[in-house]
Amino acid sequence: MADEQALDEVVTFTSELIRIDTTNRGGGDCRERPAAEYAAARLAEAGLEPVLLERTPGRTNVVARLEGSDPSADALLVHGHLDVVPAEAADWSVHPFSGEVRDGVVWGRGAVDMKNMDAMILAVVRAWARQGVRPRRDVVIAFTADEEDSAEDGSGFLADRHAHLFEGCTEGVSESGAFTFHDGDGRQLYPIAAGERGTGWLKLTARGRAGHGSKVNRDNAVTRLAAAVTRIGEHEWPLRLTPTVRAALTELAAVYGIETDLTDVDALLDKLGTAAKLVEATVRNSANPTMLDAGYKVNVIPGEAVAYVDGRFLPGTEDEFRATLDRLTGPDVDWEFHHRETALQSPVDSPTYRRMRAAVEEFAPEGQVVPYCMSGGTDAKQFSRLGITGYGFAPLKLPEGLDYQALFHGVDERVPVEALHFGVRVLDRFLRTA
Repeated sequence: MADEQALDEVVTFTSELIRIDTTNRGGGDCRERPAAEYAAARLAEAGLEPVLLERTPGRTNVVARLEGSDPSADALLVHGHLDVVPAEAADWSVHPFSGEVRDGVVWGRGAVDMKNMDAMILAVVRAWARQGVRPRRDVVIAFTADEEDSAEDGSGFLADRHAHLFEGCTEGVSESGAFTFHDGDGRQLYPIAAGERGTGWLKLTARGRAGHGSKVNRDNAVTRLAAAVTRIGEHEWPLRLTPTVRAALTELAAVYGIETDLTDVDALLDKLGTAAKLVEATVRNSANPTMLDAGYKVNVIPGEAVAYVDGRFLPGTEDEFRATLDRLTGPDVDWEFHHRETALQSPVDSPTYRRMRAAVEEFAPEGQVVPYCMSGGTDAKQFSRLGITGYGFAPLKLPEGLDYQALFHGVDERVPVEALHFGVRVLDRFLRTA
């Protein structure tokens, strides 16, 4: 079991990593190297030999391998990203890069997304070094750059250019799973991610006839774009149940003693109450307009107008997604993928999933572990190019009233010290048995 020093270190490492500002503003505007050097130094102190890898100067990744006791066993990838989304200090109760520990809580950007998990990995590996522990499987540790943008400088670069470092890895674990979800009626659920919707960020372009704003113009690019954006925003996507979502609905229904009727999913979601939040975003594809760009002067009709849409598609539905966008944009608007990554699906009856479940149940026997599909995406998408099956497993035991999912990219991001201690214990238990 993780020792007392590991429990102290996970708090220290979370706080110190938060203090290293790795804000990713997109378009290459980020520098993860100081955080990568920090993580590499902690691994080296534990006797590992981390390598630092860059596609772009300053956009640094760290990879290290811990040999297991069974050379015939497949290797396991454990990964976390080092970059964070921007934070406006004026909006926060504490400075977002202070890493302040106050009243048993660590505050700052990255506290849950995901420097907490980075710190857990470091704390567990260092505890093993002190105790002489070797896992059964080789464990490959990766701290990545650029997850909060395109991943081209991070996991994409590693998968494409340094695949040999992940030789033997068949499965991986990372963020967004095994956290406490309080349903408001006294139940504690622990969702483990076994799938992700695909990423389909779209660029829409409408072209028309430029002209004076006072003249009638039936070829107005802005009008054409606005009509297409409205159609996309108002579109009702049909239900599409993947095996992971079916399993999630089935297990949630069992927890609540509800008959599983997958012929009327909307009615089932209503019966699940607040627990429906775990699955409602993943029973359909989605496309949300997010950005508009057109014109340069109020009395000039531009010849081109551009919009961006955050699209997400379920495993097995990409062709339908594309066809739907063709229809919704119509003949006057072109669209292309601004950024695309595959949808993922992982088995919920695998030995690895069962061991994750067992690790959570050991330290949270009052909780109910259920599978779920992430509505968004992680670095698991890029690592899937190497044949690595990904799960979301960054364990945290959270108090009621702390909305974990709202803290992602939100104001006053924070994590309780006790949640970090729980995470170290569960991650240690899982990785020893995986």
